[in-house]
Amino acid sequence: MATRSTIRRQVDAAVVAARQRARLVLGVTATLWVVELVDIVLLSGRLDGLGVRPRTTDGLWGILAAPFLHGGLTHLIANTLPLMVLGFLATSRRKLDFWAVAVTSTVVGGLGTWLIAPSSTVHIGASGVVFGLLGFLMGRGLFERSLGAIAMSTLVTVLFGGMLWGVLPVVAGPGISWQMHMFGYLGGVLVSWGLGNTRRR
Repeated sequence: MATRSTIRRQVDAAVVAARQRARLVLGVTATLWVVELVDIVLLSGRLDGLGVRPRTTDGLWGILAAPFLHGGLTHLIANTLPLMVLGFLATSRRKLDFWAVAVTSTVVGGLGTWLIAPSSTVHIGASGVVFGLLGFLMGRGLFERSLGAIAMSTLVTVLFGGMLWGVLPVVAGPGISWQMHMFGYLGGVLVSWGLGNTRRR
């Protein structure tokens, strides 16, 4: 009976933790949807101009705003599912990992885009964070070298590895910020490298 009771408590704790992780990711996703609906319905898309504008002083503020802005519902829908799935997986160890990746990929992705993207363009969308989550989860197996991390990296690579084509300008196509994808991905890899070194020590 003691063993069954212990297992039951462990299962209950895991369920509670999974619900908390899901609420975190759903809350972030819901925020993106509220911002986009307000922009469409009340502001006629005027917020879209507040994204990353390369090599302009005002465009630096867009680094922080860009993940919350999207060029319409089609753009937001394209980011929603991978954000939710990858975001949930990124919290498998702790919720703080999600925030570490989100902040780092936003800053690295935004700064990289600000530096090398063409002038007179505006870059918006949560795809930099999505690619950051992808880079983090793929990098965990490489840098942590634990069985669980390797299994997670393998699963993510199988399910979402095709997204990596989005870092190539030829494949991404016009109107797609491959710069945000590439530097966001590098930001996520950077977090996995830092946390992997910490765990090995």
